[in-house]
Amino acid sequence: MGDGISLDMSAATGLSYLRMSLILFGTIMIFGVYPLYIMWPTGWGWGHGQSHYIFMIVGIYATLGVFLLLASRNPSEHRSLIWFTIWSSAVHAAIMTYQAIADPSERGHLIGDVPALYLIAVVLSVLMHRHEATRGIG
Repeated sequence: MGDGISLDMSAATGLSYLRMSLILFGTIMIFGVYPLYIMWPTGWGWGHGQSHYIFMIVGIYATLGVFLLLASRNPSEHRSLIWFTIWSSAVHAAIMTYQAIADPSERGHLIGDVPALYLIAVVLSVLMHRHEATRGIG
């Protein structure tokens, strides 16, 4: 009896952490990307001078953020979106890591948006693996 209860509690706790992470990351994507760019352009804004890309990035991440908030209601129904977020964040961060190392004027990103994307990928990946393991998925 005790083992069944602890498994249920563990699954419930894992789901709760996954939902909270989706809400946190979704909210930051919607409301945080542009202010971070304005406050710390060397860590969050690529290129030099006026650039049009920031509005494209804000639009993409705000849209993804809305869908992460929706996914937080029932992560099991939105597995592909969550895994897309994980893998696209990791790939985006890997490309930006290379670019920041290759271009000395972009090194601020190695302590700005690059680790933020790796953090999203790692946290969501760990929580998704745990969630799927408790549900017998994967």
